[in-house]
Order: sequence, then structure tokens, then C-alpha cells
Amino acid sequence: MLSTTSKFASYALMAMMLMGGLAACKSKKKAAEAAAKPPSGETEVKVLCSGPEFFTDEKNFRANNLGESMDQATAKKKALSNARADMASAINTQVKAVIDNYVNSREMNNKEEVAERYESLAREVVDQKLTGTRTICEKMMKVDATGNYKCYVAIELSAQDLLAAYNERLSKDDKLKIDYDYEKFKETFDKEMEKLGK
Repeated sequence: MLSTTSKFASYALMAMMLMGGLAACKSKKKAAEAAAKPPSGETEVKVLCSGPEFFTDEKNFRANNLGESMDQATAKKKALSNARADMASAINTQVKAVIDNYVNSREMNNKEEVAERYESLAREVVDQKLTGTRTICEKMMKVDATGNYKCYVAIELSAQDLLAAYNERLSKDDKLKIDYDYEKFKETFDKEMEKLGK
């Protein structure tokens, strides 16, 4: 049986540990609050149709942008055009990585020329597929100071739809279809998309 002194020491130790835990929670809370506050003289700007849910992942390419005009329809057209340009750039970068990895993994003659041909066809596919993007967010605002309209949009394009379009185009190309292996290309494409999802 524990003596009274031992019990008291145990209770005192438990109380100190509890107080230390509470102090640690308070300091974490204060640190989180300090990190959430913008620096002096700066104001956080919330951008509509933006944030993690509008990032590209392993299943979809996504892009967001805005457009401003005195005319509502023109503001929307500008926003969509800007978002499609951003998406095209992101897709071209991603597909270049896929093509480089795919071509380097294959036994092909004149790999540089083959890669250039793949990239040329890829650009054609991107240009065609961008018209099939889906709008996943759209917010139209009126700017009080100018009376202009500002449209915020986010768009997405299915990675698998894009892959299917590539497959159709690549398998019909006389120069490439001899060496083209859809399963290997798809595997390389999927690996690159997984990296984006992380």
C-alpha cells in the first residue's frame, strides 16, 4: 500500500503533467492564431473558385482564372479563355513528362524525332479537347468602383478522356503506330497523374 507521501507525490506529478499538457495546447492555439493573421499592413484576399478542391489531381486537370469587362458575357469569355490557357500550359507540361518517360523506356530509333512527333500530336489533341472542358465553378461579380463585371471560373477536363483522345490520335499516326504501345503509354500517363494527386 502506498504511503500518504507517495500518494501526494503521485497526485502532484499528475497535476503537473496535466498543467504542462494544457500549456502546450494553449501555445499551439496561439501559434495557429498568429499564423492565421496576415502581416501588418496586408489584407488577405479570398479568390472565388479557387482553393484545394480546384487543384489538378490524378483524375482531372483543373484550372481557374478570372476575366473583367464592362460587358457580362465578355467577362465570362475572358475568364474561360484565361482558364483554358492555364490548363493547356499545365497539360502540355504534364504530357511532355509522360512522353519523355515513355519514349526513354522504349527501344526506338531516333528518340528525339519520335518525341517531337508525339509532342506535336499531343498539342493537337489538347487544342481539340479544351473545347470539352467542364465548368465546375462560376461566380459573376459587379465591381462597385468601376461598374465592370468580374467573372471567376474553374474548369476541369477528365484525364482519362484526354488519354483516350491521345490514344485515338497516336494509334492512327503512320509513323508512330509501329512502335506505339497503348498499355505502356497509359501506365506512364497514370504514374505522372498520380504524382499530381499527391
